[in-house]
Amino acid sequence: MPEVHERAAAPEDLGRLFLQRARAGDVAGVVALYEPGAVLATAGGELAVGTDAICAVYQALLASRPQFTGEVQPALRSGDVALTSTRFRGGATAEIARRQPDGSWLWAADQPRVVAGS
Repeated sequence: MPEVHERAAAPEDLGRLFLQRARAGDVAGVVALYEPGAVLATAGGELAVGTDAICAVYQALLASRPQFTGEVQPALRSGDVALTSTRFRGGATAEIARRQPDGSWLWAADQPRVVAGS
């Protein structure tokens, strides 16, 4: 039976859930925050498109159990679309979230390092 993960009831929940799941090394839980055709920018400048590719990125990233920290920012909403962001030491993220037919939210696009400190 597939693992059931908490759904994001608001766009800001995505960042909170990401931080919890990434800290726990929960790759499936992190990937569950993305739409099936979502796109993720990788550290190497490549794009991971779709949950299979996103899963491969997070399997490699979370294997070393990095400790993610951050402050989830209020989302900027326009109807069924929202811009989400999390500030972390040395930078920030930017994601596009979309409300799903069941009312929950998932990320459609993710740029995990839109701002980097020097």
